[in-house]
Formats: sequence, C-alpha cells, structure tokens
Amino acid sequence: AGLTMYNTTVNCLQSWNGGLWVDDGCGNIPVYAAGTIFCASGATTVVAVTNSSTGKIWMDRNLGASQVATSSTDANSYGDLYQWGRGSDGHQCRTSATTSTLSSSNQPGHGDFIKGSNDWRSPENTNLWQGVNGVNNPCPSSYRLPTETELDAERSSWTSQDAAGAFTSPLKLPMAGSRNYSDGSFQFDIVGYEGRYWSSTFSGTSSSALYFNSASASAAMFTQGRAEGHSVRCLKD
Repeated sequence: AGLTMYNTTVNCLQSWNGGLWVDDGCGNIPVYAAGTIFCASGATTVVAVTNSSTGKIWMDRNLGASQVATSSTDANSYGDLYQWGRGSDGHQCRTSATTSTLSSSNQPGHGDFIKGSNDWRSPENTNLWQGVNGVNNPCPSSYRLPTETELDAERSSWTSQDAAGAFTSPLKLPMAGSRNYSDGSFQFDIVGYEGRYWSSTFSGTSSSALYFNSASASAAMFTQGRAEGHSVRCLKD
C-alpha cells in the first residue's frame, strides 16, 4: 500500500491499495489514438451524459469543444469539423489550410482540409469510422461515432424538431455550422444557424448526418458527400 505510479496506458496517476490499482480522480482524462492532433481547445474532456429516453451514453460535448453548450450559439461548445472518415490529423481545426489533392490512403499524411470533390479519398473507403476499432476513429477510448439509427433515435426524443429541441435535449447540441467540400470555405452563414452531425453510416458515395436549424422544425437525417466538414458527438460503445 502507498505505492503510486503514472500509468501511461490509461494516462492516469494510480495508487496501489493493497489489492489493485486505483485511479486518483482522473476518470475524465481522455485516452486518444496515438498521433491525435488537438486544435485550440486541446483534448476534449470525457464526461458522460445519459439520455434516459434512449438509454445511450454520450460525451457531454462535441469533439474538440472546450465546454458543454450554454446555448445553441455558444462558440466555445462548437468544437471541430471533421471530414467523414478522417482521423484527428489537424484537418478538423477550423483554421486548417486546404488542398485540392485527394488522398489515396486512409491517412493523408497532412492536416489540410481536402476540397473540390465529394470524397477526400480516392478510391473511397467506407470502413474508416466503423466502431471503436475503426481505422480512423477520432473518439477517445471506448467511444465511437453513432450509427444513423442511434443518432436518429436521439432526434426523435427531442421536445421539438429544431435547434431549441437539440439544445434542451440531454446532449445539448449546439448549432456549430459546417465547412464546404467544394472550396473548403468555412460556412459562416450557417454557424449559429444550423447544426450538422456525422454518423458512421454510409450510403453509396455519401454518408448520413443529423441536420437541424433555428428557423424551422425540419430536423432530420440526410446524406452528404464525405468531404463536408461536420461536427462529431461520440457515443459510449
């Protein structure tokens, strides 16, 4: 008893209580894949929130966000914008540079946002965000991208099918905006007006995402090209 060490496997300070190693209050310290690049807000803290309606456990904030949303337009809760299937290589940062050169591999080897095509990868690969062991799963250990069914179930539990319903839900989803695949421009006109959240589900040459806005009760799942930059909310596996 009394022995303390830093466990590099779980990134946590642990103490031996005579029978097992116990975390020293660091349950919120995330474990991300090697090589993860963090944007301005640093590593996203892992705090779980459960929706009693669906029974699913989620991270309480968007990937890359520094805090839980205090409103639908809380900029500190927006987080990063990911191209579908890419890891946290820096492209998700809102200030990342752009390139028109498509990637022929699962990891482009740079942090530029790849623009100009429906998909950032050629040929396409639909197995990059499938489950906790997905090739490029950007979520912390034991978390993953939700499926279309799981994300749509959350939408169905809202009190209204708009930004107000998204924010008053247990997940407090903000209107974090999007980034355009055609030229890589940051779509300022929809930041604070729309929310777009990726699922892991794909359909043909597109993938499924959740959409909602502040102007109408039109929240729904829809498909978009995988080079679009959308928000990510991670689900406990």
